[in-house]
Order: sequence, then C-alpha cells, then structure tokens
Amino acid sequence: MDDDELTTVLEDAGLSPYQAEAYVTLLGLGTASATDIAESCDVPDPRIYDVLRDLESKGYIETFQQDSLTARARNPDDVLDDLRSRSDKYLNAAESIEDRWNQPEISDHEVSIVKRFDTVLNRARELIETAEHQIQLGVNTDQFYELAPELHDALERGVNIKLCICTGPDEEIPDVADIERACTEARHRKIPSPFLVLIDRTWTCFAPHRHSVSEYGVLVNDRTHTYVFHWFFITCLWEIWDTVYTERTPETPTSYVDLRHAIRDIEPLLDEGATISATVRGYDTDTNERVNLSGTIVGVDYTGSTMGRKDPIPLAQLAGRISATLEVDGDRYEVGGWGAVIEEIEATQIIVTDVRHQ
Repeated sequence: MDDDELTTVLEDAGLSPYQAEAYVTLLGLGTASATDIAESCDVPDPRIYDVLRDLESKGYIETFQQDSLTARARNPDDVLDDLRSRSDKYLNAAESIEDRWNQPEISDHEVSIVKRFDTVLNRARELIETAEHQIQLGVNTDQFYELAPELHDALERGVNIKLCICTGPDEEIPDVADIERACTEARHRKIPSPFLVLIDRTWTCFAPHRHSVSEYGVLVNDRTHTYVFHWFFITCLWEIWDTVYTERTPETPTSYVDLRHAIRDIEPLLDEGATISATVRGYDTDTNERVNLSGTIVGVDYTGSTMGRKDPIPLAQLAGRISATLEVDGDRYEVGGWGAVIEEIEATQIIVTDVRHQ
C-alpha cells in the first residue's frame, strides 16, 4: 500500500486529511521536528503545530521539546487495534447488508425472490415450527434430516404431514424409522426434484434442485399462488409414486386434509348405500370463523362427475369444483376444499369416524 492509499484509509478511520498526511510522513521520518515534517508533506507551516497536537491527543504520536517541537510515532498497538476494530465493523456491516438483502422481511400476500438456498431452508424450518394443520414437502434425503426435528415436533402437535423423498439413481432414502417419526405419510420419487415446502395452504418455500444452473429461492405468502404449488406437489411429487410409509389403517377413523382425496374414498361407499359419519373442521367462508361439525356425509359433487367415474377416480376429474354435503341434526352444509368460496365451509380436515353398510 503506497502513501496515498494509506492516507486515504486513515482518513476513513477518522483523521483529517492534514492529520493523516502528517502521520504517514512521520512514520517515514521516524523522529522529526515540526518544521521538517511540514517541509516533507503538504501541511502548511502555520497548521503543523495544531495538527501534531491533535495527533497526540488521539494517541498516534508523542511530542517533546528538543531545540524545537519534535515528534515521533507512538507504538502503533493502540492504532492497530482501532483499525482492526473498524475493519471488523465494516465486515459485520457487509454481512448484515448481505443477510438483509437475501432475507427481506416478508409481509402479507408477498412473493419474494432470495439469493441463497439457506434462506429458503431456514424460512421453511421457521414455518414448520408454527404450522397448525398441514405440511406438504418434497425434499432430498439431506434436506429431510435438516428439517426432521421440526417435522417431528409438528407431527406431535397433530399436524398432517405428507412427505415426498426425492432421490437420484444412486441415493438412498432415509431409514423408515426416521420417516415414521416425521410424517403422516411418505412417498418416494426416484427422480431429483426442486425443494418444496407448503405450510397451512398459505406459505410456499421453493428452490430449484441442486443440479440447477443458478441458485435462488422463492418465498410465497399467498393462498392463490400456494394453490398452484399444491397442484405441482400432487401431480409431480405425490400421485404416481410408491408409498413407503403411512399411519393410515383399514380401521376408522380416517383423517383427510384434502377433500379430493376424501371423496375418492367416500363416493364408492355412498354408491354402495353406506352411512358415513364424519367430523369436518375448517372455516366458515363468510365469517372466516373456525368450524367443527359432526354429522353424516350424504352426498358428493364435483365438476368431472359427468365424465363417468372409474375406480379410483382419475385426478383430472377432481381438478375443478368439488364439494361434499354434511347433514348435522337435519341441517345440511356444503363443504368445499382448498379455497372454497361458493360452499359454506372450507374444510381443513375431514375425519371419517364410522362407516355402516346397509
């Protein structure tokens, strides 16, 4: 570093231009009179005495009388500590700026693009910790273990968790015992996939798979956009892949968080004349108040029903409007799925508590 660069840095550290120049000059001279210092730099003679006194008060130099005012640089330990401290502050400020740029504060109904995958992973972890109803996620094995503690806690709270493990040809899936502790149901996709976590039908955390050319992430706090990612999860990460674990058994009660999957099982039973008792939990679509109703499912309806049903019902037939009718003490309620508007209730959970055949 030459004299000009060092002078500039010292100015950034708080010295005036004259002070910085005089100090750099004195470092080169060792010990010198005020007159010699002024002659060796651009500090005017009338100013040199004030400049030296200021440098002495800051701890950079010491002065003494020898025929004339003479100065020498002090041991630079204190100066070096000060400069290093300032350097650390600049580094901390740089890191803070980078973190804030990569992880902007998320407000309602916002889609944010972030630079680093770690930002997406950490946000997913935070959201899993506060999930109330439902989590859907597609992750590789390493990502699963990163999120496993939070998934385990969410499962203990009663959150329904659908997990898709996505692996390459030579990658192993997690141990089934670990999977059981972290989800309601798990499937295995034998193709690498983007990182995807959906929380309570509102939040999406998405990042391209690790073989992607560029690293970035998308954080979404919006029900409509999250619904699009939900269909990506259903069609690409769930529907066609083998089940490796499920807590569901042939015995009732059977719990569903997606009305479409519930109707797949319920419609054949209704066709056989069965009486289906169920509890529906969700929200009143007019008031947004929580609803918890128990009664009998007496009918189902969906846009694709006129196409002619096959067992099981193709997913395409359930892609439009879909509803179930719940009878409670003589009153009937229309129950819709995710994003229900026309129906009276948006269901977040359907629990089939009993099935009685005629």
